[in-house]
Amino acid sequence: MTHSAPSARSRRQRRATAPAPARERPGDPAGRRPAASGRGWWQHIPYAIVLCGVALVLAWIRENGQNVRGGTLAVAGILFAAALARLALPERRAGMLVSRRRLADVAVLAALGTGLLVAGLVLPEH
Repeated sequence: MTHSAPSARSRRQRRATAPAPARERPGDPAGRRPAASGRGWWQHIPYAIVLCGVALVLAWIRENGQNVRGGTLAVAGILFAAALARLALPERRAGMLVSRRRLADVAVLAALGTGLLVAGLVLPEH
């Protein structure tokens, strides 16, 4: 059995059916494509809630050094809530909480939450 190289004609036919590269639009720097339709800022609300919650808890801890145990437990609760949100929300609505497969994301968030929960329970109260 012999294999022959593709003829020039078949290469031209394949090239003709290949999709054309995206053209630059006026006012579009570097030929970037616009964001996919159906995606909006509201998709990132779960991530923003988690981020704001952690920022508030860190500010609460920073305000007074006496709040370390409660702050650690609060961050653990926020991470558990993020794991629950990642488990319950579909990928298109979870926004930036999605970084891997669903179970991997939930396992990582739950493991971090568990670690902080244990650390918060072990810390002595001032």
